[in-house]
Amino acid sequence: MSTSAANPRCRTSSIRNRSSALTAMLVLFALGGASAIHAHDDKGSPQTMQAVDEANPLVGTAPLDKQSLIGNAPPPGEPLYSGMDSPGARLPHSAVEAAPVNNNLDLSYPTGVGTPYYYPNPTMIGFTGGGGSTYGGGAEPMIMPVVGDWTVPPDYAQSYYDKTREKASPGYYSVWLNTFHTRVELTATQWTSLMRFTFPASHRSNVIINLRRLGGNVEVVGDRTIRGVDAGWHGRKGEWFVAEFSRPFASFGTFHAIPSHDDWGIGDKDVQANRRATSGSYAGAYVTFDTQAGEQVLVKIAHGPTAAEAEQRLHDEDPDWDFARVHKQAREAWAKLFDRVQVTGGTPKQRMLFYSTLYASFASPRLVARKGQRFTDVDGQVRVAKYDRYGTVPFWDTGRNQIVLLMLLEPKVVQDIMRSELDMARERGYMDTSFHGDNAVFLYDGAWQRGIPFDYAAAYVYLRKNATDPNGPRHYLAEYEKNGWISDIVPQGNPSPPYAGGKAGVATTLEYAWDDHAMANMAQRLGKTADAKMFMDRAANYRNVFDASVGFMRGKTADGQWISPFDPDEPYYNFMSKEGSGWSTLWLVPQDVQGLIDLLGGRTAFNAKLDTFFTKPYRPKGICRDCTGVIGQYVQGNQPDQQAAYLYDWSGQPWKTQALVRRILAEMYGSDASGYAFPGMDDQGSTSSWYVLSAMGFYPVDPSMPDYIIGSPIFDTMSLKMGNGKVLKIVARNNSATNKYIQSATLNGKPWNKPWFSQSDIANGATLVLTMGPTPNKAWGADPADAPPSMTAQGHVRQ
Repeated sequence: MSTSAANPRCRTSSIRNRSSALTAMLVLFALGGASAIHAHDDKGSPQTMQAVDEANPLVGTAPLDKQSLIGNAPPPGEPLYSGMDSPGARLPHSAVEAAPVNNNLDLSYPTGVGTPYYYPNPTMIGFTGGGGSTYGGGAEPMIMPVVGDWTVPPDYAQSYYDKTREKASPGYYSVWLNTFHTRVELTATQWTSLMRFTFPASHRSNVIINLRRLGGNVEVVGDRTIRGVDAGWHGRKGEWFVAEFSRPFASFGTFHAIPSHDDWGIGDKDVQANRRATSGSYAGAYVTFDTQAGEQVLVKIAHGPTAAEAEQRLHDEDPDWDFARVHKQAREAWAKLFDRVQVTGGTPKQRMLFYSTLYASFASPRLVARKGQRFTDVDGQVRVAKYDRYGTVPFWDTGRNQIVLLMLLEPKVVQDIMRSELDMARERGYMDTSFHGDNAVFLYDGAWQRGIPFDYAAAYVYLRKNATDPNGPRHYLAEYEKNGWISDIVPQGNPSPPYAGGKAGVATTLEYAWDDHAMANMAQRLGKTADAKMFMDRAANYRNVFDASVGFMRGKTADGQWISPFDPDEPYYNFMSKEGSGWSTLWLVPQDVQGLIDLLGGRTAFNAKLDTFFTKPYRPKGICRDCTGVIGQYVQGNQPDQQAAYLYDWSGQPWKTQALVRRILAEMYGSDASGYAFPGMDDQGSTSSWYVLSAMGFYPVDPSMPDYIIGSPIFDTMSLKMGNGKVLKIVARNNSATNKYIQSATLNGKPWNKPWFSQSDIANGATLVLTMGPTPNKAWGADPADAPPSMTAQGHVRQ
């Protein structure tokens, strides 16, 4: 989940008091909207909605509420992780989102990413027209309609809002602000946000616009426009915004906070009517309208490297004030994407969750500039894009699954993503590593093995530099190359877990070995045989941290001794494991599952270990805030072991994978009172992509390989129109909540006994027919010769 215990990568959320009124509304909502995720036998009314109308962006904004699924999280004084998605209005891969904000990140303690929205919070503090689709809580400027009195941020004028009237759909969000008797509606284009406020009768219908804590400059221009530039951060130049209103304001003023008063709480303020310009912390402007009941005020916002470019974007994409047109265009953009994945069967709730998670899967990477547009590169230089330029891929998160979904659906987008990452590598000197591991190679190796054209030799130069330069982004690389493993430092006093210090030596060794296997594949195809051998040898380094005496991956001290004491039940953030326990880290060998089976003593012993993993009660002493969505020791809410349910397909018991996948889909998504809960956090579409892929019936355990591991589809039919125009169709006959076990299968009309298929099997289109039943067929997929490929096993070694 890309976090740490001491400071979880500035993931910020906040604690809120829950009002009894909110609780009552949630209960009423749950009674009206919740349905059993696997009430498949009662299929309800025929499907009449378009796929885009099935999606609800509120999915992924609420926490799980069943203690059996939560484990021992959260730590005292923190809210439970909730998926941390945003329900705001956006387009696919958009860097612009019109989002509601009910998390005051300016006054809260860091517990997670800067998500703008947390479903249980009862008050709204504003709306943003920038940021991004997942972590937009710090977006600028903040915009809030306020009727009557208002206060200077960060003491935002808050409003209770009506949960029963809160609506979200792809490209649209609306909410009723009870305190101000005002309706807010949001929609967006690729580069602009459009907000519509429907006010009550009042002489004091205000709109407050402000920058955040670091501030900047804000100016009122004429009687319809506010523009400003933030102060920038980490040495980067500030970005401009322009906000235009649909009608002249009656009065205006500007303000900023003065946080230096030690005796005045959050500080003092400077507010002046009729002043057109101001600067400083929380610099902002207020404009006032005299409104009749039901009268509307619209505001459109755009950003850019200069005010002129932001204004040009407004005029290009929002030339008028036609909210319905902009909303329609946003909806059509999502409909075009969703129509490429059609499902039948399942319950209404299953279809809602499927298309909602598909929506969230396109949260990243974010489009920075279309071809021909100007953008600021990683060096802070303004350039003109020669292709559609995207931001960085969060490889430790979405690199495990979502990038494969993009390869299937949007191979041309993937080409531009690879070009973007390669050009960023040229700008900074190294390929992006994204938090932990060196997983960018998964993108390039996986795309190459799926037939997506690219200059892979050029990418390999930087991938190899990452993997061999001790001064590069692979931490502890010299130690890894010398020993074949990375040691850890036993903390003084052996403090209770989770411990945020240390080197995560075990997990990092496993990640690098996985990365090296993909590097070996690329080197082999490029004809670099010496490199291929070097990296393939390194891909087996996972064996160096396996302690056969305890049956786990275990940390070592610098002198090669096993770290003691060792308790595999305890989760750590950076000591031996990375955001996980010894149990969850054990399975992090996707490149060589058969090799792991051998280490554990063969199929019988492996299955017994995996069975224990999914049944041993989760009772650690330490609290891992990311570790929610538990089944035994398994944690669906974090990345390290999300592939584990599929490993039975290698060990001769794919029927256990089928049962577990159905259970995870049913229990971990939307099983709370609101119907919107996620385990852990979505990490820009990672946890969502797990649902999408698994609901369709397969999962890429190793995204760098062209193989898809079969689970148990929840829909009767699924048709996926791939980027080349060919269709992958999966048919589940006799499918139901109880009929979750595969009895037999055919691929393109021929018997299929393998619990996996490869890209070559579906590249020209394919139909996989699965006959389902209520009891396992323990013979199907059980033969060792039918197991998915591994680095070392059963004649499936790929060179």
